[in-house]
Amino acid sequence: MPERGSGPTGDSVAQRLRRTQERFEPLVTRVILGGIFVTGLVAQFVKPVGDAIQGKAYLGGALLSLVGYVLYDAVKELSTSTRQPVRALVGSSELGGFVSEAFKARKVEISFLGYTGETLYNELYHRLRALSDAPGQVRDVTVRMLVPDFEQPMTVPARVGPDGQHVDDPAFRARLLQRCEEYEGALSDIADQISRTTRTEVRCEYRFYPGIPGQKVCIFNRVQVLHGFYDLSARMRLQRTGPEYYDPKGYTTDLNVCSPGTAATDPVVTMWNKYFDDLWALASVPSWRRSAAA
Repeated sequence: MPERGSGPTGDSVAQRLRRTQERFEPLVTRVILGGIFVTGLVAQFVKPVGDAIQGKAYLGGALLSLVGYVLYDAVKELSTSTRQPVRALVGSSELGGFVSEAFKARKVEISFLGYTGETLYNELYHRLRALSDAPGQVRDVTVRMLVPDFEQPMTVPARVGPDGQHVDDPAFRARLLQRCEEYEGALSDIADQISRTTRTEVRCEYRFYPGIPGQKVCIFNRVQVLHGFYDLSARMRLQRTGPEYYDPKGYTTDLNVCSPGTAATDPVVTMWNKYFDDLWALASVPSWRRSAAA
């Protein structure tokens, strides 16, 4: 199985043992209870067997085991019916769990399409810090962040003008641009440190896509997709009495979880991977990296 498929939906030893237990536990339990019932019943009517067991309450024990058998089936059925289904919707504040699961693979690939990537950046920063101290089985990490081209005029983010109009604000865009540069710089510094001091190769890169930040997409190890929509009408102020801005808040965005394994979700995951790869190929390199290259 490809390493990239062993991320959030991958098999750990504990998960395999748990599935083995769930598979054979009902059969073994039923065999034991059934054996007790049959043995007790035979011992009640077949004297040599009863003498060999040296018991006096064979029938009672047999009936008790039969009751246990029935109750076991009932409890298993109830447990199955009340088991929590896999969650289809999560908050952006829960990204940490998905990042941690992705880093259980030997080859980690995390792709982001959205606004500034701040919510995911925070989770990645701490996870890469931990990786620098204890790489474990991770051997390759690729982080790709696609954000809007803040170097171009935009309608969102923008300043709120008269009658709610969207007014491009170069200073506000420059603030967001600087934030993205800082995020990439911090991640790249850790990535370089890990690559130098361990056997793990780490790459982190930001690129720009044209347009407004309408969608938030996170792809983990190419097998799990989280997708949601930003609130493009959200407003904020940098200062209490300062101007108001249209500024989508990613940490409040709910995300639909799309995992592989069904005829309905597999094509969706494949579609998002292709869409991101195509958009990444078309995306432009940020000015701060162009300046460094020159």
